[in-house]
Amino acid sequence: MSNAAGSISGNVAAGGVTNASPAAILDQGSQAINRPILITGAGQRIGLALAQHFLAKSQPLIVSYRTRHPAVDKLEQAGVTCLYADFSTNEGILEFAQRVKSHTPALRAIIHNASEWKPETRETAPGDTLQAMMQVHVAAPYLLNHELEDLLRGHGQAGSDIIHLTDYVAARGSDKHIAYAASKAALENMTLSFALKLAPEVKVNAIAPALIMFNDGDDADYRQRSLNKSLMKIAPGEQEIVSLVEYLLTSRYVTGRSHAVDGGRHLR
Repeated sequence: MSNAAGSISGNVAAGGVTNASPAAILDQGSQAINRPILITGAGQRIGLALAQHFLAKSQPLIVSYRTRHPAVDKLEQAGVTCLYADFSTNEGILEFAQRVKSHTPALRAIIHNASEWKPETRETAPGDTLQAMMQVHVAAPYLLNHELEDLLRGHGQAGSDIIHLTDYVAARGSDKHIAYAASKAALENMTLSFALKLAPEVKVNAIAPALIMFNDGDDADYRQRSLNKSLMKIAPGEQEIVSLVEYLLTSRYVTGRSHAVDGGRHLR
């Protein structure tokens, strides 16, 4: 078992459920020992890259997943606490928050990465598409930030962080993903409100990526057209986001901002 699990859970039972009580994470002086970072949607792509990065640093983690990708099994075997989450309903979100609380009395950060990319289609009613996008990108971060606020507070000035993963289209809109873009724009605005509410103890920032990495099924023509939209002409990979997350976590001053990672696309 990786040392990443040692501070958070001691022995991890099957299914990633810790055998240690939440109080075991605190020392006798009630100071958090290596508080875990919570990452939502860590089964693949950027969320997985973040989980692997922190795991390599022996940082305790709690991650959520919706689909049990093979990578989730590997994270769990390495000592990460992996919790199934259904963010499609408020009840599912609140149930997940309670499960997080049962594992730890304190959090170092919440990284809201869980996402869904639904386009408008003739097969799905527009209201259903809007509801689905607002649920995962707005309701889930909103409710989790409220429910887990006490786990982030009490650790000094700039002692904790919330990071919302938004999208470049939040500022530009999208004719094919209207509800998606609107929900990400709402999340960007929510970043401002939570930064005001939680300062100075908790810093709250957003990251707005564009074309960080391709999907396996993207053909050569699509890839080239996408690359031509940015000044830098590359898909830089997950490390760009990992590096920015590290910067935000180590900063004692930056809060209430959305940080674009778009390769200069806004200048095209």
